[in-house]
Amino acid sequence: MTKDAAASVNPDLSVEVDDVDAAYEAVRATGAEIVHPITDERWGVRRFFVRDPDGKVVNVVGHR
Repeated sequence: MTKDAAASVNPDLSVEVDDVDAAYEAVRATGAEIVHPITDERWGVRRFFVRDPDGKVVNVVGHR
């Protein structure tokens, strides 16, 4: 991805999960940096971005 149309940061990789809300709560509980808040995007996904310990931005996404 060269430019994310709905976020200020471009993710380095994407991971699809069954339950984005549960993943979000689990990630928040670790204190990891959320760099794009949990969002329902107009193209039918719910997602958030988190920075991993190596500085990579991970798009955690689920289809609605």
